[in-house]
Amino acid sequence: MPLTRRELLGSTLALALGTTVRPARAAAPDRLALGDAEVTILSDGALSLPMSFFLPDRTAEEIAALLAPHGLPLDMVRPDCNLTLLRSQGRLVLFDAGAGPMFQDSAGKLAESLAAAGIDPAEVTDLCFTHAHPDHLWGVVDDLDEPVFPNARFWMNRLEWDFWRTPATLDAMPEERKSFVVGARNRMQVIEDRVQLFDAGAEVVPGVEAVASFGHTPGHTSFAIHRGSDSLLVVGDAISNAVISFERPDWRSGSDQDQAQGADTRVRLLDRLAGDRARIVGFHLPYPGIGIVERAGRAYRFGASA
Repeated sequence: MPLTRRELLGSTLALALGTTVRPARAAAPDRLALGDAEVTILSDGALSLPMSFFLPDRTAEEIAALLAPHGLPLDMVRPDCNLTLLRSQGRLVLFDAGAGPMFQDSAGKLAESLAAAGIDPAEVTDLCFTHAHPDHLWGVVDDLDEPVFPNARFWMNRLEWDFWRTPATLDAMPEERKSFVVGARNRMQVIEDRVQLFDAGAEVVPGVEAVASFGHTPGHTSFAIHRGSDSLLVVGDAISNAVISFERPDWRSGSDQDQAQGADTRVRLLDRLAGDRARIVGFHLPYPGIGIVERAGRAYRFGASA
């Protein structure tokens, strides 16, 4: 089912759902030490999604009761996009590639953030994907379909890779998301000669463990960065909203491919993280997305890390 670039752009979720966009933040890189390693958080901008897409099963009254006390909009979700960069042992490891130029206009700002951090994309040695949605994968190529990270090895969960490549996936995908499949396949074709597939539990690069967090997509993977007694979990989209995901993790999200599994993964992950008090970085949590999970009665809250 070939699509031209113009057709692909015209059928992205942003347009199919009638979303609007906002100007991207001009975020300076945010850095933290992790043992003998350095972690930098880079902004890829932000997305804008209708609440009816994000919470399709909840009533307006339920949404208002949850979000109004926080002063948040009731009609839209506007998540930041935070990419994690790890510098350690002579390697420069990027987690996800951002949206690139063909998704929403308010995203695709990674090149600017890398430049602000003084980093040439050619320096990236490894690129680990949490999953293959547009805002995480499409940034591997520029607006001329040229590779953005010419020297990187790419890492993706085997289940994730196979899901987007199998012929049945396009037929089964809802019409408004078919461009996700076409876009993923186009970019996977560009990088396939340098892709290393892995299974959950693998050490993808030294000190980085692949953690199964399936549901958002079939092979969605979080990454635990271990440095001595210090650690940081790159959660991807397993936890995607600083209020909804924490206060009502059991609510199904329209952004999850398997909504029941996504909710179950969220509940179990938050329970574990609250017990461990380990630091996390969330791709769609408020920039820079770094914090800890705290218990709040029968629910949770996103707290500032020590």
